[in-house]
Amino acid sequence: MDDLVVVGAGPYGLSIAAHAAGAGLGVRVLGRPMASWRDHMPQGMYLKSEPWSSNLSAPGGRYTLAEYCAGRGIAAEHGTPLPIGTFSAYGLWFARHAAPPVEEATVTEITPQGEGFRIRTAEGPPLLARTVALAVGVMPFVRYPDALRDLPAEHYSHSSGHRDLTRFAGREVAVLGAGQAALETAALLAEIGARPCLVARRPRLNWNTVPQPLRRTPLRALRDPHSGLGTGWRSWAWSELPGAVRLLPAPTRERIAATALGPAGAWWLRERFERRVPALLGHRLHRAVPVGGRTRLGLSTAAGESVVLDTAHVIAATGFHPDLARLELLDAGLRAALVTVGESGTPELSAGFESSWPGLFFAGLLTAPSFGPSMRFVHGAGFTAGRLVSGVRKRLGARSPLTGSTGATRSDRAPAAGHRA
Repeated sequence: MDDLVVVGAGPYGLSIAAHAAGAGLGVRVLGRPMASWRDHMPQGMYLKSEPWSSNLSAPGGRYTLAEYCAGRGIAAEHGTPLPIGTFSAYGLWFARHAAPPVEEATVTEITPQGEGFRIRTAEGPPLLARTVALAVGVMPFVRYPDALRDLPAEHYSHSSGHRDLTRFAGREVAVLGAGQAALETAALLAEIGARPCLVARRPRLNWNTVPQPLRRTPLRALRDPHSGLGTGWRSWAWSELPGAVRLLPAPTRERIAATALGPAGAWWLRERFERRVPALLGHRLHRAVPVGGRTRLGLSTAAGESVVLDTAHVIAATGFHPDLARLELLDAGLRAALVTVGESGTPELSAGFESSWPGLFFAGLLTAPSFGPSMRFVHGAGFTAGRLVSGVRKRLGARSPLTGSTGATRSDRAPAAGHRA
């Protein structure tokens, strides 16, 4: 029986595994390394965050993005966007050097068993683990507008469903959304010869400003500090104080997770977008119907005017909605037993990222209503990994040695409460 099984091999899963191995735990990592970055982002995209704030986390601060780039003659400079392909390759390099070997297995079910868990995969016999860390990324939580759900599947897709956009060359595509994914997807579509149109509820688009130099006068740095999530004191707080966010009342945390660091485009994308992509701003989608092989979108403006847009395809760049109910690989009874953050449908967590079910830990997007918006970004892996592994060690130390018996089931015990760190 393993001390820890990490489900997911993206930035959070790999960082947790690196810290667990460094702490001497028996750890296994299940998943496809950097899957979301390799399989669900179109070619030509760039990393929005600065290279120095996009490191995976290993003990001692080793295996940074700068180290990877320097060894290959790649510029990783402040204020210069880095291709997503380079970041993906960095993650694979990190996986080879900093973490235990990743087992490319598809986890189908996680069920409590005795004082541990049974993990079933599509590829082999089940595994047994004393603790489990779920770092499943964003793909289980893809969000679509309700108006699209009755369309035939071939009429619409999510922005995360495309590795290659060239099949849309010469075609009209409506892109829904106002964040970086929507804006960059629309720009890439225009650049490969498609005819995109952006549709957004917001009356105007927000664009990040050009980053200030890293070296500034002390006064300027004090007025507008740099952080892993951007410039300014508010961004600094979300970046540097996730532990303090967790101490706030649940409704406040829910509001912060839902509204902080809202949709905005990178400064380096603005000219590419505005030069080639028309936009219908302040337009709300209320209806979508198939008309032959095309799709007719019914839109309404803030003034109540109706607008009809016909298009060949719709790409929803409408983000992700974290919700335990959509985490189907987790035993339904276990999911139902978890204490959640207010009405968010996400797990309430200890300071060590442990849920109300002893031994079950979470990382990444599902933890944003507990620790704040940094958990939506790669930068949050640095805060998460060491603390989660400390939480695992604390949990293992609180348990008596296990015999590996497979006789107990979820009904043999109830989740413990009151174990918050």
